[in-house]
Amino acid sequence: MSDAIAGYLAHVSIERGLATNTVTSYRRDLLRYQRWCDARSITEVEAITANDVADFAGSLRQAGVDTPALGAASAARVVVSVRTFHRFVTREGITAVDPAHEVRPAAIPRRLPKALPYDDILAIIENAGDAETPEGLRDRALVEFLYGTGTRISEAVGLDVDDVDLETLTVVVTGKGSKQRLLPLGECAADALEAYLVRGRPALAARGRGTTRLLVNTLGRPLSRQSAYAVVQQAAARAGVTRVVGPHTLRHSFATHLLQNGADVRVVQELLGHASVTTTQIYTMVTVDTLREVYASSHPRAL
Repeated sequence: MSDAIAGYLAHVSIERGLATNTVTSYRRDLLRYQRWCDARSITEVEAITANDVADFAGSLRQAGVDTPALGAASAARVVVSVRTFHRFVTREGITAVDPAHEVRPAAIPRRLPKALPYDDILAIIENAGDAETPEGLRDRALVEFLYGTGTRISEAVGLDVDDVDLETLTVVVTGKGSKQRLLPLGECAADALEAYLVRGRPALAARGRGTTRLLVNTLGRPLSRQSAYAVVQQAAARAGVTRVVGPHTLRHSFATHLLQNGADVRVVQELLGHASVTTTQIYTMVTVDTLREVYASSHPRAL
């Protein structure tokens, strides 16, 4: 079992070139699967049956001795990891049949992304950092960039200085599956980045040993996702926004505000880096809800 998992992880990492975070998620999911099999004295991947896979899938929503219960979305992700693992070992000839072929992840309740009103976004940006300090300039640039481009937090902290072109107002972002896309930079985000690059980053980078990363911490090292998340949370708290706010909230708000102002869903799909427009279309449900609310409160025959 261990050798099969190692072979699969090497396959998705080297041959398929999946992102480090994706490979890490696969590893975590499959180690959970292996522990479950070990507890039932199943040590060979060839010995796993369809019933075993189904039982494992059913156990994910229940807490174990040393494993917490998972939510619907997390449980579905683990099942997908197990299915792709078994598909791989069957294709490689390690097993004759795929025991996970008929096992499907449970349906996930479709939840609408929660966007912030534009006034809240402005307040968060204004409270993102002190423009008189290198850290403040970085924090302001980070928040402006996240809302201005709709990038994922992993994409933002993974940027190198050379990925940003302030002359053409563009940025090259590396997304899921190491796929790159060229995004436009709005003037507000560009101004914040320029201020940071001129007056903030040199002071921060001088404290470290040199890095090409755009966003650096107080020690001159690449800014982590956790630290970037904290920057957004703290800015929202100072702005008086009572909702739980993280980097993904800014991404949701970016997409929703574009669609509310007439952007084509295919354009938003490209900007967000979604492989399928179906993923992007969930944001159109948000705008339909907004239209419905306006209609209900404004039309004399709506009620």
